[in-house]
Amino acid sequence: MAALVLLIEAVGIVVLNGVMATFVGAQQMSLDGMDPDVMVTATWGLGIGSGLFLALCGVLLLVAGIRDRAPGRFARIALITLAVVHGVLGAVAVGLVGWSAFAFLMVVLGLLVASLIVYGKEQPPAASAGPAGSTDGDDPVAPVSGPAPA
Repeated sequence: MAALVLLIEAVGIVVLNGVMATFVGAQQMSLDGMDPDVMVTATWGLGIGSGLFLALCGVLLLVAGIRDRAPGRFARIALITLAVVHGVLGAVAVGLVGWSAFAFLMVVLGLLVASLIVYGKEQPPAASAGPAGSTDGDDPVAPVSGPAPA
């Protein structure tokens, strides 16, 4: 579910930035004397970059769901980064856009957090005991010998 939401959000972000870039270009808007063409290019760049990051996180979640395993280290870092971004954007959106945008961002944040904790900690594969049950000194219940008494 979270993967599908992120992929839809990726398309929405690119479209939204495309609309903003169109308005900036058509009205020749400038911010503190910057060239309007630079503003248009930067808006498109931010939209495409954000969309690619959202799509990457969506694909990482999709792969984790298909494999039915916890996301790996890189995927966890990317998903945590995206969750933090959604939290900050939610705090900003409540003042600038309204409660509906805040609610959407918090739902996505909840889906991201749920996808990170639903699998728990990734378990390493069980080590084999070796021939005849020997553990090669890795027995956690074996007594530890300290230094010899003097």
